[in-house]
Amino acid sequence: MLDEFRRQLSTGAENVVDPKTWSGSLPNQWGTAPMLRVGRSRWFNLLWLVPLGLALLVAGVAAAQALRELPAVQAFVERYPGTVPPPNGQEGIPAWVGWQHFLNLFLMAFIIRSAVQILTDHPRLYWTRHSTPGREWFRFQKEVPPDPLWTAKQDSVNVPGWIGIPGLRHSIGLARWWHLGADVFWLLNGVIFYILLFTTGHWQRLVPTSWDYVPNAASVAVQYLSLDWPAETGWTAYNALQVLAYFVTVFVAGPAALLTGLGLSPALSTRIRPVSSLLSIQAARSLHFLVMCWFLLFIGMHVTLVLTTGMRANLNHMFAARDDHSWGGFWVFAVAMVVLIVAWVAATPFTLRHPRVVQSVGYALVGPLQRLFEHLDAKPGQYTEADISPYMWHNGKYPQTDEYKALFDSGFATYRLRIGGLVRNPVELSLEQLRALPHHEQITQHFCIQGWSGIAKWDGVSMQTVLDLVQPDPEAKWVAFYSLGEGVDGGIYYDVHPIEHMRHHLTMLAYGMNGESLSYGHGAPLRLRNESEHGFKQVKWLAGIEFIRHFSEIGGGRGGYNQDHEFFGYRHAI
Repeated sequence: MLDEFRRQLSTGAENVVDPKTWSGSLPNQWGTAPMLRVGRSRWFNLLWLVPLGLALLVAGVAAAQALRELPAVQAFVERYPGTVPPPNGQEGIPAWVGWQHFLNLFLMAFIIRSAVQILTDHPRLYWTRHSTPGREWFRFQKEVPPDPLWTAKQDSVNVPGWIGIPGLRHSIGLARWWHLGADVFWLLNGVIFYILLFTTGHWQRLVPTSWDYVPNAASVAVQYLSLDWPAETGWTAYNALQVLAYFVTVFVAGPAALLTGLGLSPALSTRIRPVSSLLSIQAARSLHFLVMCWFLLFIGMHVTLVLTTGMRANLNHMFAARDDHSWGGFWVFAVAMVVLIVAWVAATPFTLRHPRVVQSVGYALVGPLQRLFEHLDAKPGQYTEADISPYMWHNGKYPQTDEYKALFDSGFATYRLRIGGLVRNPVELSLEQLRALPHHEQITQHFCIQGWSGIAKWDGVSMQTVLDLVQPDPEAKWVAFYSLGEGVDGGIYYDVHPIEHMRHHLTMLAYGMNGESLSYGHGAPLRLRNESEHGFKQVKWLAGIEFIRHFSEIGGGRGGYNQDHEFFGYRHAI
């Protein structure tokens, strides 16, 4: 009964990336300058911060130099020279700090590059759960056009390949594997760093242990700004401003990156109420972005001061664990930078040539955590009608076949949902018959892999009701959903879900949204809702459902259209 759908699938999964044909030959679209919303409708171009920052810096230097001439300020600097000795009197920098420096920098480089690529897929940030156009606080894309069928994919922008990975528009699938995979190594490295930090006592050099750090930090700031810099004492103790910066980076920004990253997970945001109640997915995304900005600022300032306050001595401290002015630390640093640059340059071409390797390694690293989150229980009733979003983005390639147009024009009077495969009771259900089945209703949050979200009320039929009706065979382990719409590279769109998800109380077939029948743009006449997964797996314009042994049997064998062609994962709960 469902052979017709299988014949319409694109059977060849992509194994290399051709930039010319990528994602249906999606044309280049460059964004705008970064913009910050001021008030309700005014936007400030953040590029103005460059001349404003230079002007403020010149004014600050002049003011600091004038202050240094005042007797009271001179007395203050003399009393608080800038350095507070650590309580344990520990001298020197352990050798492990050097390789930790390199590993953190190396991993952070690819975390940030892939983060930028991910951000370009939805170049807007919000503070509320709703991703309403015009209510974002930050964007680097034009205003959303008045086209009611404008999609989130159309809203994506380009980023150069030497900045993002892999640098193609709407390449978020590959970027996420880079980001999440590098995150796993960064977190493991962070655990080792914390263990070494506390077992060696080195933490006392990074933690302000008295209020003396406050006036000393102010003194250091005045000294730096006046260009009459404080004495460099990094071997015995960091100056107070360094300590505060290191403390924020190690003990605030690092954990904040982890917590806000977890807040971006649909599995956590849907299933762990204390997390989602305090931190909506959009607030988490905005805070995650601000944490990245802090790391960029810290890296820039840190490298600048290392190179300008005694390069050879500082590099010896950091990379050679010695306190002299030899060239040993410099050469270790130079080799480390060559390794980083080679990896940086190779990342994008390697990804384009071997995307399946990137996908496989990424899933091997992330998959176990993903499966762990999927076992957590989600409960209905978290949201009410008052939480429904005023705007829900459209996405996907709209069906434009003669078959679909005829169904739409007839009000779907002749529509039939075909359900079969490894079941005892294959059926064909009209829309009226679906509406006659026990009604299911839920208000849930939709998570798009591109980054936007929205809350909607869905009316339809629970998938448990469908299971009871068709009675799957024991060997049916996966469920394939076929669309009336095509994918961007030809062949009909489809996606496959594990059968255990179909028994979940928040998995349903929806024929209504927010009290009305599904619209054309949102998947009329029927769509899947599986709240454990991202939006690309919620197949719209549903035509058929097939119970199968394994997803390798159909299509490109990867578990779905975007998995076959754009290297997404067949499960994406994180």
